Amino acid sequence: MSTPYPFTAVVGQDDLRLALLLNAVSPQVGGVLVRGEKGTAKSTAVRALAALMPETEVVPGCRFSCDPAAPDPSCPDGPHESRPGARRPTALVELPVGASEDRLVGALDIERALAEGVKAFEPGLLAGAHRGILYVDEVNLLNDHLVDLLLDAAAMGASYVEREGVSVRHAARFLLVGTMNPEEGELRPQLLDRFGLTVEVKASREPEQRVEVVRRRLAYDDAPEEFAARWAGEETAVRQRIVAARELLPSVRLGEGALLQIAATCGAFEVDGMRADIVMARTATALAAWAGRTDVLAEDVRQAALLALPHRRRRNPFDAPGLDEDKLDETLERFGGQNEDGDEDEAGNDDGDGDGDGPGPGGGPGGQPEPDDGPPGDGDAAARPEADEAGKPQAGSGGSAGERAPARASEPFRTKVLSVPGIGEGAAGRRSRARTDRGRTTGARRPRGALTKLHLAATVRAAAPHQRVRGRSGPGLVVRRDDLRQAVREGHESNLVLFVVDASGSMAARQRMSAVKGAVLSLLLDAYQRRDKVGLVTFRGAAAEVALPPTSSVDAAAARLESLPTGGRTPLAAGLLKAHDVLRVERLRDPARRPLVVVVTDGRATGGPQPVALAGRAARLLAAEGTASVVVDCEAGPVRLGLAGQLAGELDGTAVTLDELRADSIAGLVRDVQGAGTRRAA
Repeated sequence: MSTPYPFTAVVGQDDLRLALLLNAVSPQVGGVLVRGEKGTAKSTAVRALAALMPETEVVPGCRFSCDPAAPDPSCPDGPHESRPGARRPTALVELPVGASEDRLVGALDIERALAEGVKAFEPGLLAGAHRGILYVDEVNLLNDHLVDLLLDAAAMGASYVEREGVSVRHAARFLLVGTMNPEEGELRPQLLDRFGLTVEVKASREPEQRVEVVRRRLAYDDAPEEFAARWAGEETAVRQRIVAARELLPSVRLGEGALLQIAATCGAFEVDGMRADIVMARTATALAAWAGRTDVLAEDVRQAALLALPHRRRRNPFDAPGLDEDKLDETLERFGGQNEDGDEDEAGNDDGDGDGDGPGPGGGPGGQPEPDDGPPGDGDAAARPEADEAGKPQAGSGGSAGERAPARASEPFRTKVLSVPGIGEGAAGRRSRARTDRGRTTGARRPRGALTKLHLAATVRAAAPHQRVRGRSGPGLVVRRDDLRQAVREGHESNLVLFVVDASGSMAARQRMSAVKGAVLSLLLDAYQRRDKVGLVTFRGAAAEVALPPTSSVDAAAARLESLPTGGRTPLAAGLLKAHDVLRVERLRDPARRPLVVVVTDGRATGGPQPVALAGRAARLLAAEGTASVVVDCEAGPVRLGLAGQLAGELDGTAVTLDELRADSIAGLVRDVQGAGTRRAA
């Protein structure tokens, strides 16, 4: 076993280390989610935490880590006799992003169950993590069906395995720790709320600290044992402090004044539910114990808020995490008052010095003032493209000739579901029909690799004709591996939604571009909820560019959309060809994920020789490869040319207007998209 990097040797990252230590002192805090860019010691710190945790006493021989003082009465390895327990290091179980459901919850030996009639159960990762740490690196990339199982186990403190009439239950109470890079996508709100604390980490910009990080890492890589030995004293001191804080924790007094501050803070930041209040109370108590105190002070409440609330106050995936610390201080001061003993509560005089270096930015998302929208009207410049491209820079744009300052997106709305026709086999999600591991059973087939979902009836039918030849003499069914049948299930998959957005001069009218960005933002929100990957291609002037390569982060897509400038000619063909190139590369990376191209344009094509004919050929190229597409028609004004509808025909897709995109105004959009796919297949 390799020597882990010492926890105390991690440079900086004070909030990360504090959050992990508080969970070591009080596992009831509920775990920690670590958000940050790659290369910031997230995984290193989490793995180093296990070495600091006090040893765990378990029932000898129990695969489910039962506590000898209170063994689980329904433990599959029980009942346990009263005997001395065995001590072992606290378990650190890592859940791979690509793990199967059976690997997480455990697997039944189907062959033994059918052939021998025994209920043989192999414990999964949840059993191994009981009374220990369950660590999920890149937790935001975890498949939804695994997230569901984690949520169930976290809520009930137990794992249930139900399959083909066989039921197994075992305790599963663990410290959940997750790390993630927000650029790769966000977490489902239900799982996000299950993490007690969250911290934002980033690499230091101070040269001296960066030099120290490199120096320590090189020393560790050259001689891990020698490096760990140099930090053994600090590690022992922290371990002893954790033990002392655990012993002190039951004596810590959470007064009425502190409880009032906690409730007022949660109310002021409009967090959902009551879990935030409970987590803040447990965190403040753990902070006091860690500091060696028996009273919770205002500085504990403040630090608890900075750790427990940022991820709970988010209203949608495009809101930046973090707390307004000025508002936090005002709330704590307002409800500081007097404690129940009549003494002046220290909360009223808290100036934020103490231990108040909170994670994350204060104040949430920033924004520049809305630029002047100018006079109303369509402002369409397609009829005079030279004026857009050769004209002077727009006032206040600060950009190149013909470029306008970015317009702010209008308020997002709920959109109708856009789906890819047919049945796919991509990653589980919530958009298009697909054959998945979860869903309704639609048939059976021979297993490809390990059997995961047995179709019992099909297996019995396959084995029944061969019983006499196999010499069956008793009541049991003689089953061979060739008889086993895998259940085929149909659910929903996630897709790659590639936005191709016209940013040319014909789209540059302020009110119009604001509506267009609002529509794309609405579709991005829908993609977030359906667990899709998204990409953004824009075209204007003389070329197209990939503004955002395909990613799971809709936050990044929304940010690129917000800063998107407009102006110049309309190279529609270049935009479609760029989309074709992006899809070609993505098919090599992830061939099972089906794409949906959403072209946002008024349909005009200008610039270069025969721009309309070139755009038609590019559209037919996408259609020939079976790419599902939707054209969002942004044409405005009393005179409409219907060019977006013609483009949709070339793409063999569907055209919808901005108004029709709203969920409450178009009932047949999904049917139309699927109908287009049926015509393409025919």
